[in-house]
Amino acid sequence: MLALAEVGGVRPLRYQVGEPLPAGAAGAEVLIPGMGGADAVGKILGELPKLRLIQLLSAGAEQWIGRLPEGVLLSTCRGAHGGATAEWAVAVLLSLYRDLGSFAEAQRERRWSPHTTDGLQGKRILVVGAGDVGNQLRRKLEPFDANVGMVGFTAREGVHAVGELPGLLADADAVVLFVPLTSRTKGMVDAAFLAAMPDGAVLVNASRGPVVDTAALLAEVSAGRLMAALDVADPEPLPGDHPLWSAPGVLITPHVAGSVQGARRRSYAVAVTEISRWVQGELPHNLVHGEY
Repeated sequence: MLALAEVGGVRPLRYQVGEPLPAGAAGAEVLIPGMGGADAVGKILGELPKLRLIQLLSAGAEQWIGRLPEGVLLSTCRGAHGGATAEWAVAVLLSLYRDLGSFAEAQRERRWSPHTTDGLQGKRILVVGAGDVGNQLRRKLEPFDANVGMVGFTAREGVHAVGELPGLLADADAVVLFVPLTSRTKGMVDAAFLAAMPDGAVLVNASRGPVVDTAALLAEVSAGRLMAALDVADPEPLPGDHPLWSAPGVLITPHVAGSVQGARRRSYAVAVTEISRWVQGELPHNLVHGEY
């Protein structure tokens, strides 16, 4: 609220999901759903006849696709959580390569168990998703002397097209997923994708669970051929009896890659910038366009 109050021409109204809308809400042109999600917040859209823009505090927009009233634009919070999410990817890669899980287990058992581990130096890391998060990860990995390749939906300087993936996977020690969940990416990491990765490679998923075929991944990690670090799952939350929990070489975190101190402040900083553009008659930079 305080951040929005500094934007000229904006009168912020606070609402609480499940309670009546505040006075004046019928004239609102911009909605910030908070973290309530489309299921909770979508119920009030019919009470906002002048709504023209929904500004998210998250980078993922899949919940809102197909649920927007006609004429309402959708803008994400791209740029707010990239640093934290990229940091998570570095952390899980280091944890797997340096075998920190086994050392933690040995510590719990008060057992001195030295052994040689792997490392990031010289590793070939393929980052699928060449947006803000992907580029943040590239910058963080290069000081470790890792070799980073980038893949985007279209080719450009320094970025391979997604269509080149089949020829790139065989040389990747790790594949990191930073793609949105869309009709094009749902199930893109299937049995053929995983089979193209070399023995001992690591799959890191910080995008959305359905991007990866869970059954195909479970088969690969259960056989000990691949390792995985997952911040998202399909289904999510992952049921307590799901075999992924105990699969060898799998590190799971509960969708917290971007959940760090300061995340909300950074989210609102991006939101304020986007809404300021809107107030000035410009289109927000993070609009969701076309097929999603």
